[in-house]
Amino acid sequence: MAQKVDISDIFKIRSVSSPKVSAGQQVTTLVTHLDEEKNDYITNLYRIQDESLQQLTYQEERLSNVRHSEDGQWTLFIAKVEDKPQVFLLRTTGGERMQLTKEKSGVSSAEFSKDGTKVYYHVSVEKDAEEKDESKDDKNKKPEPVIIDRMKYKADSVGLLKEKYQQVKVIDVDTKSVETLLEGEENFTLHETIGSNTLIYSTDRSDDPDFNFNQTLYIRQGDGEPKEIPSEEGGIMKVAVSPDEKSLLIVEMSREYENATHGALHLYNIDSGEKTHITEGLDKPVGDSLAADTQQSVEGNPAQWVSNDRFVFLVSDDGSVNLYEGTTNGTIKPLLEGRHHIFGMDATEEYAVLAISEHTSPSELYKYDFDGGSLEQLTHVNQAYVDETELVDPEDITFNSEDGTEVHGWFMKPAGYTEGNKYPMITNIHGGPHAFYGNSFFHEMQVLAAKGYAVLFVNPRGSHSYSQAFVDAVRGDYGGGDYKDIMAGVDYVTAQYDWIDQDNLGVTGGSYGGFMTNWIVGHTDRFKAAVTQRSICNWVSFRGVSDIGYYFTDWQIQAEFSDIDKMWHHSPIKYVDKINTPLLILHSERDFRCPIEQAEQLYIALKYQKKETQFVRFPEADHNLSRTGKPNLRIERLTHLVDWFEKYLD
Repeated sequence: MAQKVDISDIFKIRSVSSPKVSAGQQVTTLVTHLDEEKNDYITNLYRIQDESLQQLTYQEERLSNVRHSEDGQWTLFIAKVEDKPQVFLLRTTGGERMQLTKEKSGVSSAEFSKDGTKVYYHVSVEKDAEEKDESKDDKNKKPEPVIIDRMKYKADSVGLLKEKYQQVKVIDVDTKSVETLLEGEENFTLHETIGSNTLIYSTDRSDDPDFNFNQTLYIRQGDGEPKEIPSEEGGIMKVAVSPDEKSLLIVEMSREYENATHGALHLYNIDSGEKTHITEGLDKPVGDSLAADTQQSVEGNPAQWVSNDRFVFLVSDDGSVNLYEGTTNGTIKPLLEGRHHIFGMDATEEYAVLAISEHTSPSELYKYDFDGGSLEQLTHVNQAYVDETELVDPEDITFNSEDGTEVHGWFMKPAGYTEGNKYPMITNIHGGPHAFYGNSFFHEMQVLAAKGYAVLFVNPRGSHSYSQAFVDAVRGDYGGGDYKDIMAGVDYVTAQYDWIDQDNLGVTGGSYGGFMTNWIVGHTDRFKAAVTQRSICNWVSFRGVSDIGYYFTDWQIQAEFSDIDKMWHHSPIKYVDKINTPLLILHSERDFRCPIEQAEQLYIALKYQKKETQFVRFPEADHNLSRTGKPNLRIERLTHLVDWFEKYLD
């Protein structure tokens, strides 16, 4: 008899991610598991050998940034040495790995040169850094003040930021000699190389760095003057050069709708300088922004050349992430569509290797054949877990909101559902808001279903994988149409299924979903219990305390600094006197994205008015607790969430 999903299943589930195909057609992948005893994540490198997985590294560490040399002789990856990430090399034929870099500040990413004799890599160097006396013991070090003169002075998961700038270096594999190629008081990113001396890179140089959210793309041959590659103001997500080195694929996100803008794919002819918007008529975002909680060590790869005139790319598409094909003549078409989440990709001229998750499958690798269109499963690392566990496959639902807007979502019956019984239901709201729920395994949803709850999760306006108009519609209207979309979903499923106990409804969500949970309980008493996670309650204070607050508030609430009335109108804490639903507040101490003062304000306001609430603070955790936090704290978070609903929902 299959077992129901348990909170502790995070220790059983393995994440298969970041596939890479070497020149010899060998496929490698990263496999990550959570170690309960060490309370940490372990990622090792594997390759597919004789239709099975062969482990290549065994250290209890987290690897990243796997790359294969063009001749297939070497593999490089990044691993930590004395808590600093460094580049390592491993021969394809086996043997001990070799440490290549010894950078004091560590390495953030690396890539082989085309001939495999060199490795390009990125380091961040502190401005005006002086040589420190390494002989001084840290325990004798005295506290020093931090002088801040920038608005971008902190970041979630990092903390306070020293003024650093990213450089590009190159190291010779044989001689170990290092040369700095790009440096200055700006952040350089090397995207591609052509031949032995042509660089394609971007920089964020600006006269007003606090309000600069743009990368400018350049191509430079040797020591010549760089030539700017035209692009809209915004960010560069991926640049890839064609095998014949005549064309570039450029995935970028402009600022036309600020951070709600679709990712777009462009083709650039290096000789003529002509740039073509390949996905202009698609009205769906290129890339993957699906919200999930078990996939680890994921390296985004939105687009990949497969020949001189063909390429493949990922599209977030109506709750799925699908594989598309394009050509240099401007045609595009879907290749692999389905009820799935493609979150990793590499490709050759004949096939693509894909990391795929589905509602009832955490992750596996698949091989998609371009000619025949067949899909072959390559790994089965989670098969035993899937076979022995009762996983609920949700029903796709589509309904109309109050103003007629079509909204898409999913509805899960409780695990072990028995006809004739009444069941409570929990509505779960995603963050972002410009992420989306979709056709992917979600442990949290499965846990709730296993506990006997029906589960509703929808993509209200603001969610990606739909039209540009739909994703932009939430900006300036937080708590408006998006709130009505979610409540229309509750109306839809409760009208469809009379076994849902409408007197026992719960609601939860994190980040934007936490904001929306706060908003909902301040505008309706329909829910009997609520859990708000890493939430926003006060936009007036948020803009000054969040690492992104000063511009995110402008972009999303569309309220300038002096527009207190509009920020207060969209702040859930304004409506705290109308909150009658028992509300559990979960928040991380080191959350710099939605700082814990947001939770503190809400908790005190509720307690002041004698409302039913509880506040749980998670030490040593940031905004990403539910996805990448310490395993024991992830267990605690879900335990508190479930216990709250079990306390208040009959």
